[in-house]
Amino acid sequence: MSLLVTVPHDRLVADIGDLPDGVDLRVWDMRSPAPASHIDIVVPPYVGANGTLAALEGIEVGLVQSQSIGYDGIEKLLPGGMPFANAASVHETSTAELAVGLMIAAQRQLPRFVHAQERGEWAPVFAESLADRRVLLVGFGGVGKAIARRLVPFEVELTAVARSARTERVDGVGELAVHAIDELPALLPNAEIVALSLPGSAETQHVFDAEMLGHMAPGALLVNVGRGSLVDESALLPALQEGRIRAASDVFEQEPLPDGHPLWTAPNLLIAPHGGGASTAMNPRMARLVRTQIERMLAGEPPLNVVIPGS
Repeated sequence: MSLLVTVPHDRLVADIGDLPDGVDLRVWDMRSPAPASHIDIVVPPYVGANGTLAALEGIEVGLVQSQSIGYDGIEKLLPGGMPFANAASVHETSTAELAVGLMIAAQRQLPRFVHAQERGEWAPVFAESLADRRVLLVGFGGVGKAIARRLVPFEVELTAVARSARTERVDGVGELAVHAIDELPALLPNAEIVALSLPGSAETQHVFDAEMLGHMAPGALLVNVGRGSLVDESALLPALQEGRIRAASDVFEQEPLPDGHPLWTAPNLLIAPHGGGASTAMNPRMARLVRTQIERMLAGEPPLNVVIPGS
């Protein structure tokens, strides 16, 4: 069996390394003409992938293997009949790293130290800890579980929320009672840090609106590494300006955050430019996933992570 596989750049080719005989691995950025009318696996670019999916029109594709976990809105852009797999297993660790990093940065006021250093000023402060804090994880998929594992050594009190209630045992965490999302209003007043990792969808659009933000404890920290659509920014802004809550976010409703947007100058907010998965851990893990998909296709097995089945 022979397979034609395309990836968007040479770095991924190098990380994938040697492949079985019969696998033709080529670089295609999806902006130049397609290398063939039939491609077994297409890996779109990581940045701007949504804008390149139109290049697949008229091509027979066995699998579109995304480099992102999220896939909201993809079904409208993907030519009909093509199976689409997300990159579950690639970004969870790096995104969890950033989530914990944002918590530490906000709690220990690291931006304050950066500004003081720029001024040449010694500016000690008695800050909030991460240790002993009550942390509510809203979203308990791959990213949520990865955040939980990294928080255990910080000696926090963990509570998890997902679509449905259940009891789940997680390696490195132990057995955890997972609450249903409709329990959020009752859980939020007790949480000192709230970490969002839900996917974007019609069901999660503005799940943190003015009413939900109003349930948060005074001074609590909202950390968003899920999707910008989870938080109603028109409600978040006054909550920050009034000092009712604090926030640290890697994602926003409009990205890049436009020049002059009021969130740029909002108090009590730490902004990261959607870099959850953008670390040196990404390419090797993406390469492993592509190799796995190739091996499964050669063996006649179904691909992993298919979130949009083909026709």
